[in-house]
This record gives sequence, structure tokens and C-alpha cells, in this order.
Amino acid sequence: MGNFPYDAVVFDLDGTLFDAEEGIVSSVRKAMEEMGLVIPQGAELRQVVGPPLRYSFHDLLNVPAERLDEAAERYARIFRSEGMYRYSVYPGIRTLLRVLKENGLYVALASSKPQELCEHILQVYCLRHYFDRVIGETDNHAKLGKPEMIRRALPEHYRRAAMVGDRLYDMEGAKAAGVDGIGAVYGCGSEEELRKAGADRLVSDADALRELLCPGVPAPRGFFLSMEGPDGCGKTTQANLLEKSLRQMGFELVRTREPGGCPISEKIRQIILDTENAEMCANCEALLYAASRAQHVHQVIRPAVEAGKVVLSDRFVDSSVAYQGGGREMGVEMIRQINEPAVDGMLPDATVYLAIDHDTAMKRRLSASRPDRLELESSAFHGRVQAAYEELIERDRRRFIVVSGDQPAEEIARQVLRQVLRRLEPGCEQEGGSTWKES
Repeated sequence: MGNFPYDAVVFDLDGTLFDAEEGIVSSVRKAMEEMGLVIPQGAELRQVVGPPLRYSFHDLLNVPAERLDEAAERYARIFRSEGMYRYSVYPGIRTLLRVLKENGLYVALASSKPQELCEHILQVYCLRHYFDRVIGETDNHAKLGKPEMIRRALPEHYRRAAMVGDRLYDMEGAKAAGVDGIGAVYGCGSEEELRKAGADRLVSDADALRELLCPGVPAPRGFFLSMEGPDGCGKTTQANLLEKSLRQMGFELVRTREPGGCPISEKIRQIILDTENAEMCANCEALLYAASRAQHVHQVIRPAVEAGKVVLSDRFVDSSVAYQGGGREMGVEMIRQINEPAVDGMLPDATVYLAIDHDTAMKRRLSASRPDRLELESSAFHGRVQAAYEELIERDRRRFIVVSGDQPAEEIARQVLRQVLRRLEPGCEQEGGSTWKES
């Protein structure tokens, strides 16, 4: 396994893989409110992240011993219906897990949460397929404790193992289990707490953790995703929703658009869409789009994908093929030739197309804001655009993800996310998309 210092790595869940503070604290607050109890003045609620909740309810929040079961039950109900959907995977964690698995390292989880809840959270956030073993508590009253959970999480044979966590319980558990403790300072525990608990190493973020666990290993190639559709299809709204969900799930994302996406390309965009430039000929328009695209690919898209990030672009070269090749009747082949040096081999890995009748879409668009130069074109023009898109999809069905744009925005978002996840993470086809919901 090359120069990897560990061949087995065990992770804590809250504060290590996930920024769990909002989800846990909001659930604790609501549980206390339902019970008619007041949170003690000066209580630092972020300290409830990490240790078993019964301890926090009793020691930090002064819940009477006879009401601890009630507090735990109320919290569990609220957390499962609301709190867990307010988690977010720390930036860089998904890339780290991918590198570990692709290089054959053993990866496990040891958490004080119930076993089935750990499994469920990992599945919702499309991370379960990265873990060889998941260990959590199986009984709310008979606790295994962190050392025993770490022991159970470890493989039968290993050369050297580490426990990665953000609280003193993780570091103390690592020592008791006979493995190294790596303190995640970016979580809820302080550097002082982790040092006093015996952490062998401290890391400031997931990138530093990757460099420690996988020294010298570059991030794997990222992913280029574009969104297309006729004007007024709801594309920007859906791109916003998709961006929010992907970021929450730990994908390192670069959001961009065409024409535009970088300073030079944005200046070209202003020229293209300015309603005062009504005399612009079709050839000039097509070449300006290609010029904007060339700079965009060079300055934004290629560097981000090569750095392992997900690029989400609102339109790309398919728009030129549809609008200039179809709408302007310049022909598909001519537009492809014009754009070949601009695209420079950087076609999207997947393209989401929101399918909706162009007349319906344009009515939406015109009711929302002032139209630009292209949106002022005739219905016949937009009909040719739609037909060109449909021809593109027919030619390249493997790349396109087609979702009906004529349904509620929430349902469109759910379908888009589910299908995009299948492309981004082939190993998690049974995870995430069907159980995800907006926080």
C-alpha cells in the first residue's frame, strides 16, 4: 500500500465526518422545549455533540434522572425526522474516503449513536459504500463504550490502525484500544481537549487529514455537470437546489454559468445579451459564445475538474448547438466545428435537461423579469431550439439526464438529485436520493 502510514482507519461520526452541530443542538432545544424545561444559563450546547446524549441531558442540561428516558425518546424522534437532515459532510471528507478505498485501505466507523441510525445517516448522505464496517450502540441502556466499539470496528488483521475523532472520548478510546488517536480540531472539541486526552496527531481540516493518511496521493479527477433547457424551464432554480444538496452531502462544488463564469467571459456575456445589439449577425453571435467558452474552460472548468471538484455549469456547449445551430438555423455541424477548440475536449460528464414545452417555459420566463436579446426571439425560433435539444438527447442518451420540468419544483429537485448521485457516486445507487429531503 505504498507509503500509507495506516492500513486501517476508524472514524467517529459527529464532528469528524459530519458537521452535526446544527442538527443535534436544534433537536436538543426542541426536546427540552417539549418537556417544558429551561436550558441552564451559560450551557455551551455544542458540547452535546460527541458524548452519549443521556450524559449531556443530565450533566449539561440538568434534566432530572427520572426524566432522562423521556428526554432521550423525544430527542430521538425529533432527530430522526428533522435533525439528521441538518447535517452536512465536512468539505474534503468525501474525497478522503474515496482515496482511502481506492487504495485498498480498511475503513470503519465507531459511534456512540445506535447502530441502525449510523447506517441510516451514512446511506442518506451516500457514504455507506465507503465503509467496511459500521459499529454503533445496540442498546440504549447497556453501553459498549468507545474502546470496545473501536475494537469491534477494527479488522481481524492489520499492520497499524488509527482512530480519527474530535472529542476526548475518541482519543481516550483509541489509547484503550491500542491504536493511534488523530484529533480532528475542525470538530467540536478544542485543541487543548484533544491534546490532554492523548492525541498522537492533530489535523486542522479534512485536507490536512488526507495528507496525513494518504501522503502525496492527489485528489481523483472531479466531475463536470451541466444543466440545460429552454428559457423559463426553471433551470436556475433547480441548479440552486442541486448545489445546496450536493454541498451538504460533502461534494466540493464550483458553480458557474454560460455565457460567463469568469471576468473575460462575463464581459462577452454583456455584449451577447444586450438588447441594444439587435443587429448582431448569427456568425458573430456564435463566435462570441465560443470565445466566452474558451476562456471559461481554460480558467474555470478544467482546473476545477483536475483538482477533484464537481463543476456545475448553468448551460454549456449544448446551448450553442440548440440556439445557434437550431434556433439560428446555422446547422449542428458548423456550431460543433466553431466550438471544438473552445471546448478542447472538456465535454460534460453528465447533462441535466429540464424538458418542457417552449411556449409554456417562455410564458414563465416573461412573467418573471425583463427578457434579454435571445428571449425576445419568436416562438418559431424557440421551437427550433427545443427540437435541436431533443435531437441532441436522442444522439447522446447516455450523457443526458432528462427530467420533466412541468411538475412541482420540489419533485423536480428530488428526481434531479437522485439521478445526479447515480452518476457522481456509482457505488451508492441504493443510497441517498430516495431518502433525502431538504432541511
